[in-house]
Amino acid sequence: MTTSPLACAQCGAQLLPDQRICPACRALQPTREAFAPRATIERGGTRLVIDSKLGEGGMGVVWRAWRFHPPGTPMAATPEPLALKVLRPSAMQRPGGAGVRELFLREADALRRLSHPNIVAFHDLFEHEGSLVLVLEYVEGETLDAVISRHVARARLAGGSGLPGMPLLRAWFYFQQLLGALAAIHAMGMIHRDVKPSNVLVRKDGLVKLGDFGIVRFAGAPSSAATAELELGTGAYMSPEQVLSQPIDLRSDLYSAAIVLYEMLAGRPPFPADRPEFLVRKDQVDATPPSIRLFLPQAPFVLDALFQRALAKNPAQRFGSAIEMGNAFRGALAIPETPEWTAQAEIASAARAMGDPRLPESGVQQKKMATLREFVATGYKTKKMSAV
Repeated sequence: MTTSPLACAQCGAQLLPDQRICPACRALQPTREAFAPRATIERGGTRLVIDSKLGEGGMGVVWRAWRFHPPGTPMAATPEPLALKVLRPSAMQRPGGAGVRELFLREADALRRLSHPNIVAFHDLFEHEGSLVLVLEYVEGETLDAVISRHVARARLAGGSGLPGMPLLRAWFYFQQLLGALAAIHAMGMIHRDVKPSNVLVRKDGLVKLGDFGIVRFAGAPSSAATAELELGTGAYMSPEQVLSQPIDLRSDLYSAAIVLYEMLAGRPPFPADRPEFLVRKDQVDATPPSIRLFLPQAPFVLDALFQRALAKNPAQRFGSAIEMGNAFRGALAIPETPEWTAQAEIASAARAMGDPRLPESGVQQKKMATLREFVATGYKTKKMSAV
């Protein structure tokens, strides 16, 4: 990663990022805002133009930007919307900054390896004006958290005569896409560790995208000393073993995914987060999740049995894979199998084979994977939401 060169506003001499007086002509340089609306970044023959701020946290800012391609190229007429996740230099300079940088680079590495229609796509990683910049797919839509909140608000307006959350088939429509993303992640030897509704994006066409890989863990890789205190999750969605800082595997993500489904149907997670975080995490370890029929009386008894297994305190008692869990819910609830869901399992299987260093990748394997991805993306995008 290299920092893009700066030029003197008066003589054009090249400057370092922190130089405010030109060493050649001694001209005082104007104050530069590297990241602001209308700011531009030259990158690899293309130009990134920042549009607006999407979100901000203590460590950095997420911007919407447009990528313009050089005139005469096939994509020149169509600027591409992107999301820029910018890690502030101050975040890397404060105590624990080495861990912040490590997690940011780990997120970029994970997304670089993944290519799945239900995972936010990676585009680039570079350094600009002392800040690390992760360039990601821009998702036009809203978080699953917002979708759930809208259904809960409707239920309250209905005065208790309707469902507390969303209808089963709509919840399954979102849930199967989340499971497809997790199946691919796990097949590539990764654990997301922060599965929750606010990290699931729902596009306007219905396609779901799992994002925020900020605390992703590669299987078999222990937490480093630099990141140990930063690798936290959200108590309402954390598995018991994650709360206790015990070794975790893919079943931890599946526990969190089950809570997401529970919340979609019940309008609230098993252990609500409107209490001190310590109490929420304690419940994840000690308390039995309330029956979903307490909030959704019309739910079949088998749904309670499914959640009892999915939310078991002991990982050994849970489902062994995302596809297994999805098939168990789908089969028990008599939800018809769709070609898109079948393709999700095929993608995970192909990803597992391609990720095995003992199996050489072939053109046939890559072509099959590309076809499966396109089939899944097209299937979910074209499915009429009114039908679910």
